[in-house]
Amino acid sequence: MITAVLGVLAALTICFAIVFIKDVVKHKNNLESNSWVKVSAIGFITNFFDTLGIGSFAPTTALLKAFKQTKDRVIPGTLNVACTIPVVAEAFIFMTVIKVEPITLIGMLAAAALGAWVGAGIVSKLPERIIQFTMGVALFITAFLMFASKVGWMPGGGDAIGLEGGKLIFAIVANFVLGALMTAGIGLYAPCMALVYFLGMSPNIAFPIMMGSCAFLMPVASIKFVKEGAYDRKASLGITIGGAIGVFIAAYIVKSLPLNILGWLVIGVILYTSITMLKSASKAHSKSGVAIE
Repeated sequence: MITAVLGVLAALTICFAIVFIKDVVKHKNNLESNSWVKVSAIGFITNFFDTLGIGSFAPTTALLKAFKQTKDRVIPGTLNVACTIPVVAEAFIFMTVIKVEPITLIGMLAAAALGAWVGAGIVSKLPERIIQFTMGVALFITAFLMFASKVGWMPGGGDAIGLEGGKLIFAIVANFVLGALMTAGIGLYAPCMALVYFLGMSPNIAFPIMMGSCAFLMPVASIKFVKEGAYDRKASLGITIGGAIGVFIAAYIVKSLPLNILGWLVIGVILYTSITMLKSASKAHSKSGVAIE
């Protein structure tokens, strides 16, 4: 059954890649003015550590803003499009080496993909200040979840490799919501890991579930972002290339690192980015005189 799941994932990814490449080629003469070197390096770094469980959306957002590589308005679409192929590579790696009960895995993956399809159509049309406000709050929540994990506030999980009954229904509904939120640039890893732990599953199960969820929802959401033109083409292509290299080095060469200190650093960076996003949203609100609802 896992082979069939991976076959579907491969087909989705090929469809996305065709749409993405055709769009980049169509606009090859008017790509953005950002730096190939910088966006590729960002992709390599963030997806390298993403493979080790850090998560890539929040760090990528922080680095894109720090090096002024794209506009806030297109960050959600850029994150989804740019990280699709690296995350699919991660999913193939982890879904083949860590066993998960098929019904649980398929149910949660399908829910995330459906949530992304619904969410992308909404997010791609939102005003910039709403994007800034949403991402600012989301990044703050992500930083809190990572902090809670560090200090032992999050549940420690169990040893189950699957769910049934009410827990399974709850997990599917929750992953639908997380899939929709991810299209706004809200990383799925931290909340999905918290969900897995909360439901008493083995901590290792979080990797194929969260990476598989992202891998299934991202081609779906990213096709919509591409068709809407709501992403940075040059940054997305650079991050894709650098990110794919980072994933394979992390998975097959490095495999594990002492990430405790790095984890605290990432929390600090995410919190800082959250504050800057909220400040930007506040300034936009002051200039427009329109409330953020």
